[in-house]
Amino acid sequence: MENKATDLSKFKHELHLSFGAKLKYGVWLVISNIFFLTNIPYPSSVKVYILRLLGAQIGQGCVIKPWVKIKLPWNLYIGDNVWLGESVWIDNISNVRIGSNVCISQKALLITGNHDYSLPYFDLISKPIHVEEGVWICANSTITGGVTLKSHSVVGIGVIIKKDTSPFSIYGNKQEVTIKQREIK
Repeated sequence: MENKATDLSKFKHELHLSFGAKLKYGVWLVISNIFFLTNIPYPSSVKVYILRLLGAQIGQGCVIKPWVKIKLPWNLYIGDNVWLGESVWIDNISNVRIGSNVCISQKALLITGNHDYSLPYFDLISKPIHVEEGVWICANSTITGGVTLKSHSVVGIGVIIKKDTSPFSIYGNKQEVTIKQREIK
């Protein structure tokens, strides 16, 4: 069987087809660079206000630290009392839903998009992410598209999660293995 070769020249990026969508995204990039991707400690209330203006749905008490990168605010849903640590990246070409009382620590990555490497044009694949109430995503962790992090689960430092977690479970050792049950006292 003869293998075909990848041909990225024919890749069709479906994210920004219309002029209006390109303009909206361009405005967001400028605003994001001024208020989010900076060391200037703008108050979280200002950042939440901006995100809401651009279509994000955000509850009360959201804390957004400097250098938080959000791809598309209009695909973001955040509950109450959510913390987004420094350099969190929410790469949300599909919806990302974050429940209340969630902590997403420094440099965590929530990435909804991927590519189908079996196709010659490297077609884009995108699946939503759902983070239920009380979850803690520790620093440098990665959550991939199509995943639900169940209530009060903990994703340890540097762990990559590619499938749903169990409620009140702790995942560590840089793999998707439950290392113990979470008990809240």
